[in-house]
Amino acid sequence: MSSIIRWEPAREMMTLREAMDRLFDDAFTRPLSLSSNAWSVPAVDMYQTDNEVVVKAALPGIKADEVQINITGELLSLKGEVKQENETKEKAYHIREQRWGTFERSIALPTQVVADKAKAEFENGILTITLPKAEEVKPKTITIKTR
Repeated sequence: MSSIIRWEPAREMMTLREAMDRLFDDAFTRPLSLSSNAWSVPAVDMYQTDNEVVVKAALPGIKADEVQINITGELLSLKGEVKQENETKEKAYHIREQRWGTFERSIALPTQVVADKAKAEFENGILTITLPKAEEVKPKTITIKTR
């Protein structure tokens, strides 16, 4: 014999607080990525001085020879691949958040640069790219002559 349960639509709806709790729980307990082996784009800072544009990209655990830098017009592209370590059958992972696979990031530069004179340095997982500005966009100082 089965009992009849009265359907109450209000019980089925999630409260706003429950929805927010679930959203924050999902956001902070699950790593964000495009797919299981894709690496999300590297974090980038970009600023400019009077003479140059500087781009800093965070690439922890990556070797300098695993990164390719291209400049096409006013677009800077960073590409690379992080190879996965050899799998060992004896391991039983509890958490696995380290990223591996390919990554790519394209950034529009704020001004024209001289790509041939660009410099790139890699230290402690931070790639720093220094791009000299083109002469025509550098600020000019005009001296005023007095009589």
